[in-house]
Amino acid sequence: MLAFPAFGTFVWVGVGILIMRYTWKIGLGMLGSMTSSMPPPPPSGEMRRINVRYRCSVCGTELRMVMAPDEDPPPPKHCLEDMDLMAPIDI
Repeated sequence: MLAFPAFGTFVWVGVGILIMRYTWKIGLGMLGSMTSSMPPPPPSGEMRRINVRYRCSVCGTELRMVMAPDEDPPPPKHCLEDMDLMAPIDI
């Protein structure tokens, strides 16, 4: 028999306090990382104003692109296929 039968209880309480403190520090670190703002993206060139519309030939989703790095951007992909360029409608 142990001389101090409550010694095991003290060990478990100590382990519980250490786990609680570790969890508390991790939680505060996660909350702190969510409150900090992201740095602005580096300037990668001039963006040009365009007005191009695309349509997915598989599902019919339409997309309007208003800014691109060049005047003739490559078509985006949707449903794993390139989208089709739509003719502009002048009314």
